[in-house]
Formats: sequence, C-alpha cells, structure tokens
Amino acid sequence: MAETIRIGVTGNSRRVSPSWLCTAMALRLAGATPDRISVRHDPGHTDFQALVIGGGDDVSPEHYGHDITEKVKPDPERDRLEIDWIRRALSNRIPLLGICRGAQLINVVLGGTLYQDIRPLRNHTYNRPGLLPTKQILLQADSLVAKVCGRQRLRVNSLHNQAIHELGEGLQTVGMDLDDIVQAVEYHRGPAIIGVQWHPEYLLYLPSQLALFRWLVEEAR
Repeated sequence: MAETIRIGVTGNSRRVSPSWLCTAMALRLAGATPDRISVRHDPGHTDFQALVIGGGDDVSPEHYGHDITEKVKPDPERDRLEIDWIRRALSNRIPLLGICRGAQLINVVLGGTLYQDIRPLRNHTYNRPGLLPTKQILLQADSLVAKVCGRQRLRVNSLHNQAIHELGEGLQTVGMDLDDIVQAVEYHRGPAIIGVQWHPEYLLYLPSQLALFRWLVEEAR
C-alpha cells in the first residue's frame, strides 16, 4: 500500500471556502491527503509531512513593526495560529508552500517586513483583483520555482494589496512583476520553502501551477 502523505492547509474559517476547496483538490491531484486547519478547524493532530499556508486577510502590522493605525483587514486569531504552525514547521524542517498572505506571513516570521499598501507602487501593472492569469511575472532562470513551474515567464492571477518588502532571514527573491514587486521567494537555510504572491490553487488547470503542489508532495515524501 502506498504511503499516505498528509498535508495541512491553513486558511480562513468560513464554512464555504473556495481557497480551501481548490487547494484540497490540487493536493489530491498531486497524490496527497489534505487536512484543513483554521481557528474553527482543528485537525486533531500535528503529524503532517508538509504545510500550505494559505491566502486571505492582511497580516496585522504589529507583527512586523508597522503602523497599526493603518487601514487593514487583520485576523488576529488566524495570525497567531499560522505563526505557530510556521514556527513548528521551521523547527521540524517540514516543507512549506506559502500562498499570497501565506508567503507574506512566512517572511514576517523570518524577520521580514511588508508593504502595507502596494497601490502607490503600481506603474506598469493594474492593481485590480482577479482570478484569471493576467499579470506577467519573471522568475530567475536558475531558481527552484522556475524549475518546478517549467518556465521563466508566467502569467498569474493577483488578489493582493500587500507584498513582501524587506526579506526575512534566509529568504531569496526569485520572482518579480513589472513593478519590481516580489512575487516569489525561496528559503535556503532549512526546510524546503516556496512562497508565491499569487494563488496557484485557482489556476490548477495550468500544468505550471499544479506543479507547485506536486513539488510540495514530493518534498513531503
């Protein structure tokens, strides 16, 4: 019998969550069994071979030393829950895939900071949220993300108004958009970590995007 790969997926606690449903489908297609983790969904164990830190509301500025009076959409309980899971993964060398907010939070846990609002930084890319792959990004040719996705140039979706600013310790930028805003990061000082600023779970019909979940499952093995 083949080994069961169990992967935890953090996210919002809504009863109906498209991001959870799509991520779970992507992981099942990649050969893993997903378990939902949120402030209302306790998996009942911590024995995961990998984790997906999902997208969602803004990371609270208090976690990276920025203005807590700025207009953001924080979720303090979720912040605390996911920070704990990220730290656990780092300590136990568990592979991580960070998606949008998830990539940002991994960066913050590693000591990095965020842009609280990227709209003033936009000159070449529309800042309109959308699920379709309309935004162009460029990956470093020798990066793990480019190898996994099988290409250096990607069209991705965009649902974010925050982004990585100063990198956390051990992270490396490997993907940028046309405004030089970080779109992909990798970690080279411990467990296998990829963070992407877009939402591959909504693009799982594209081989280059499903490949990110296949990578995580292979790392989990």
